[in-house]
Amino acid sequence: MRTPTLSKSLLGLALLLANSTQAVEVQYTNLSSLSESHQKKVQSWIDNGLKSTFKTLGPLKQPVLPVFLQPRYFAIEPVPWASVKRGRFDGIELHFHRYASESSLIKDWTLYHELSHLYHPLFDYEYFWLSEGLATYLQNIIMLDNGIIDYSEFKQRLRAGLKRGRLQSYSIKGPLSEVANDMWQLGAQQRVYWSGAAFFIEAELALKQQTGPYKSIAQLIKQYQQCCKQANHTAKQFLTTLDKLSKSAIFSSLFNTYAMRQDFPVITQTQLNRLRF
Repeated sequence: MRTPTLSKSLLGLALLLANSTQAVEVQYTNLSSLSESHQKKVQSWIDNGLKSTFKTLGPLKQPVLPVFLQPRYFAIEPVPWASVKRGRFDGIELHFHRYASESSLIKDWTLYHELSHLYHPLFDYEYFWLSEGLATYLQNIIMLDNGIIDYSEFKQRLRAGLKRGRLQSYSIKGPLSEVANDMWQLGAQQRVYWSGAAFFIEAELALKQQTGPYKSIAQLIKQYQQCCKQANHTAKQFLTTLDKLSKSAIFSSLFNTYAMRQDFPVITQTQLNRLRF
């Protein structure tokens, strides 16, 4: 595969983001393949996504953010595919429709999802339900917190996603960790992602009921990023740290329930209503 060229003129671009005391150097790869007007649009989109994410989850504890751009001439949605690229500095790769409007890019959930992944370490495949569930839940929290969606749409998105996960669980059976370990071959993304999102919905509700220092997943992840994130943290170590920070056993207890469960979690409308922030 041909390696994209780095836009040298923007290699050292530093974005001092609102609501943050930390400057993050955004290093774009392949930005120069776009016209000047499209470059400005993409930079504005990424800037907006970072500001929104930082407002909700706090600044990333890394000085550099690599952003690998893969513009497409044809796409049926603004951002059809994206991924995290782990390395010395974790980054993101974005496949996007080069002719998509800036507003449609900002309203697309993908960037918020991938940025959310940067707030946790890389987990083993069998625990992808945890990492993808967290990013899926946080993308909606970020969009709600920054007025990209309202509370009604927030609940509707969660409700629709949970329904897709439940429907897929009827045809893709087995313990959740085993399904997650073979997710791509099975095509089990809906069950895996939304089982994990249900995990964090339950954890959110439990945090709201306790007397500990953190009342939301976003607050807790923000603190984890600043004090405790380690690249070699396993999924269980990550959850143990969240328990310590929240002065609870919420996460380890839920993990023991979820990791080997064969059914899809039941999240009621009443529970979704109680998520109001």
